[in-house]
Amino acid sequence: MSMIEVHHVSPGTRAGRARAWEELYATQVERATATLGESETGPTLSSGTLGPMRLVRIEMGSGSLQRTAEEIGHVAEPAYSFLLQIAGQASFSHYGQDCVLGPGDMSLCNNAVPYSYTAHGPVELLLIRAGIGTIREHLPSPEQFCGRHLRAAEGLTEHAVGLSQSVYFQLAADLPEAVHNRVARNLLDALATAFAIGFDDLISSSAVLTGRHARVRLFIEENLRNPDLSPGFIATRLKVSSRYLRMIFAAGNETASAYVLRRRLEECARQMADPACAHLTITDIAFGWGFNSAPHFARSFRERFGEAPRVYRREKLEALAAGGAPSAGATQSV
Repeated sequence: MSMIEVHHVSPGTRAGRARAWEELYATQVERATATLGESETGPTLSSGTLGPMRLVRIEMGSGSLQRTAEEIGHVAEPAYSFLLQIAGQASFSHYGQDCVLGPGDMSLCNNAVPYSYTAHGPVELLLIRAGIGTIREHLPSPEQFCGRHLRAAEGLTEHAVGLSQSVYFQLAADLPEAVHNRVARNLLDALATAFAIGFDDLISSSAVLTGRHARVRLFIEENLRNPDLSPGFIATRLKVSSRYLRMIFAAGNETASAYVLRRRLEECARQMADPACAHLTITDIAFGWGFNSAPHFARSFRERFGEAPRVYRREKLEALAAGGAPSAGATQSV
């Protein structure tokens, strides 16, 4: 008997399929805002439990899954997910990192931090999902890997992805329950090892400093809407000196204030491109993400995206109305 449950989104209107997909994803994974492209075939989600973790396989056409701060407020249990891009291409934005995942690529996601996954066409995605405690037993500082792009050709990535797919299909074919925990541990070890090898330079540069950087970024993500968020505010709340804060960000060639500005602009851009936010003015969106000056926002937005906020919003919404794939916004090399 298969230990994998399969759920299909039935054909229907585009809006109806998106609502059904959003509800299914919320039930099986977590709350997120979903959009779908023009494909008449609805997404399929298959999932099963293996010891302390869940395996979730998603097959869908073009569309997006975006988890916002509002949806994170409803999180039942914090968890990490290894994202394994099995087929197709998708943009993934998380922890201030943006990348385009191709077949065999991986990333890591913390569901307590906003993320956006945008499929450029038909995709298959495998999530290996476990609680924070379980993940940290195998990957002691997972925060530093969140949103980073682990390519298929690097280190043991291909082996880890292949093993993950093999385990999924064995679970679907009735893997004996007596070996579930052992197989789960071996799989998590393989995934953790792939990340450790793939980002060896990140780890060896300074484990303490890198871990601190990840915690600072998490604090920023949690407080991005707070207009008082500044290097001084961050240093005070995290009980570090301003000099140490500058040192933490120096390795990434970006200051703390520049990081905050970039992330706010990226979130504003995503919201402006979202039809569900069409009732909000550009000023409402900007001030909702911590800006307190409309001219400063407009100037910063133009510098970042190359056009005025109003023009950017009109182009994105018109593209969606015409049936174009949802945009992932700006990209940042990692």
